[in-house]
Amino acid sequence: MTERASDASLDAASSSSSLNSSFREMEDDHTIADVLAEEEASNAAFNGNVMLTKRLSHLDSIPHTPRVVGEIPDSTEASLDHERLSERLATYHLEELQIEGDGNCQFRAISDQLFRNPDHHKTVRKEVVKQLKHHKKFYEGYVPMKYREYLKKMKKLGEWGDHVTLQAAADRFGVKICLVTSFRDSGYIEIIPNGGSPQKDLWLSFWSEVHYNSLYDKGDVPSQKPRKKHWLF
Repeated sequence: MTERASDASLDAASSSSSLNSSFREMEDDHTIADVLAEEEASNAAFNGNVMLTKRLSHLDSIPHTPRVVGEIPDSTEASLDHERLSERLATYHLEELQIEGDGNCQFRAISDQLFRNPDHHKTVRKEVVKQLKHHKKFYEGYVPMKYREYLKKMKKLGEWGDHVTLQAAADRFGVKICLVTSFRDSGYIEIIPNGGSPQKDLWLSFWSEVHYNSLYDKGDVPSQKPRKKHWLF
């Protein structure tokens, strides 16, 4: 009698777990559907990106090699890097939409470029992790740790994105990511999606190993509510 009761409890727990999983998947699907609807509604805003890309089509990019987060610079080096990036942005007549520095900045910046709203970063992260999980062969060789542990880490909110997740985002959303960086010798990097022509161009700034922001032509940065925290001096 006890054994049957135990089996019944296990079956009930399993059923409950399956239902919870189904509800979570349904909620995720609804969230993604809402975000995609928002993207369609804001497609007109991408005319600015098209013009920006045409204006900066002369920039020479270097081949992109996906990699995980490197060594964090000390305060002196970070200050010099930030100054170098600011000078590049001024030269290219670009302006940053300041993204919250909560560990999700890469995903927030991509969300802003995709949907004109940085608050969909959770959806962007989920889609990037799905891409990494389902196309392991494309990315595993660039990850210097057990791949399962890398996926587990990247699922967590607040975990910093890297150049592997940038490539996965380009692949998942079918976009070219145009990255203006603070690197001394590689100030402009293009991340091209594998297996197809990009449908859109996303413009991000990268203050090396510190922070990502969303880029616009100077004077075109949309108004925003004050953020809690930014990576600014």
